[in-house]
Amino acid sequence: MSNSISNVGSAASQLKIAAEAADKLRKASEAIDMPKEKVEVIAPQVDQLILSKAAESALATAEFDEAKVASIRAALQEGNYPLNERRIAENFVAIERMIGNF
Repeated sequence: MSNSISNVGSAASQLKIAAEAADKLRKASEAIDMPKEKVEVIAPQVDQLILSKAAESALATAEFDEAKVASIRAALQEGNYPLNERRIAENFVAIERMIGNF
């Protein structure tokens, strides 16, 4: 028995509802299976550092005491170089203040 106003319960209305649902599922499935538009891949840009002539000249002629650097390196490797932990910590605090984190 079916309701004569809404046709609820009639086989024809149920088949129609089922067909509409199947059509929706088919369309959704086709949408998923359709190939997406190709997205253009853009290569990342490479950063470059270009030094001025003055900077290149300064780097080329940088002077330092190689013997002093070698002696400090050797002392550090041997554990004989005096380190002042308090002074190091104070310098880190000064650096933090300069960059604004403190």
